[in-house]
Amino acid sequence: MAESDPLSAIEAAALRSDRFRLEREADWKRLDQIVTHMEKGRIRRLSDEDVLALPVLYRTVASSLSIARETSLDAATLAYLEGLVQRAWFIVYGPRASLGSWLKRFLGGGWSASVRAIWLDLLIALAVMVAGAVVGWLLVAGDSEWYHAIVPGQFADARVPGASREALRATLFGRPEQEPLAAFSAYLFSNNAQVSILAFALGFAFGVPSLLLLVQNTATLGAMLWLFNGQGLLVDFAGWLSVHGTTELFAILLAGGAGLHIGRSMAFPGDRPVLQAAAEAGRRSAQVMAGVVLMLVIAAMLEGFARQLIDDTAGRFAVGGFMLAFWLAYFFAFGRNRNVGDTP
Repeated sequence: MAESDPLSAIEAAALRSDRFRLEREADWKRLDQIVTHMEKGRIRRLSDEDVLALPVLYRTVASSLSIARETSLDAATLAYLEGLVQRAWFIVYGPRASLGSWLKRFLGGGWSASVRAIWLDLLIALAVMVAGAVVGWLLVAGDSEWYHAIVPGQFADARVPGASREALRATLFGRPEQEPLAAFSAYLFSNNAQVSILAFALGFAFGVPSLLLLVQNTATLGAMLWLFNGQGLLVDFAGWLSVHGTTELFAILLAGGAGLHIGRSMAFPGDRPVLQAAAEAGRRSAQVMAGVVLMLVIAAMLEGFARQLIDDTAGRFAVGGFMLAFWLAYFFAFGRNRNVGDTP
């Protein structure tokens, strides 16, 4: 009798496994068929009923897998269900598009739609950046000692109060053979990327730190504008800056606006819960920031090469003006038929 007990237990387990499979196998096979068609790109061969049944079947099979694990059904059934649930998960919850198709939608209107959606935050950030440049100018105009507190040491070199016109002009022209261009370009990319990321990341504190960071960053610009203006080189300095500056400053503006958008959504959520408002603003702002990284890469390339190869003010203004016109057209004219909800 003792010898028959193990055999009886095995027979009972097998019977239980067979009954379990027979009761649910139709759903498993139907889900397997739907997933196989979708994996092979044959979604058009599926009926509307099959497509609508997909999430229900997925949950049913996932439940079957849970029961199979708890009741220790046979290994073959368990392995089959695990594989089927994993495949179905990628169909139901996995990425809907490849990187290439995402990038096509992103550059084809998704990015610009997100930028237009935060237009009010961009106007506020722009006003703050202009105010920061004015403050920087006025501070050093009142006391030149402020210059050393505002302008980082990496930018000071020969560009300090009291420098002669010739010394300042030498920093703008006649240096196309300079060796550390690539290193300087990498430094600027790193510095501006840090400013942009901080301006975005600090937006959760109702946007106030983001605005203060924009003021600090553009105060440096205002101080340097004052310095070159004192030696009659303001136009030349503006041309020198415009080659990469129209792209770089635009990127920082977008980052600041994206951070402010999150902070403003949290401070004024309207009739939505704060977390919901912050999540919606975060998704939109994250897409803006993805484009900011691309802009900073372009700005670094312009800084490291184009500005040095073009050694006259008119040519530099032409490049900077073209880039500014390009960004304005892309953000505010291109893809206007796209809604923010269409963004990838």
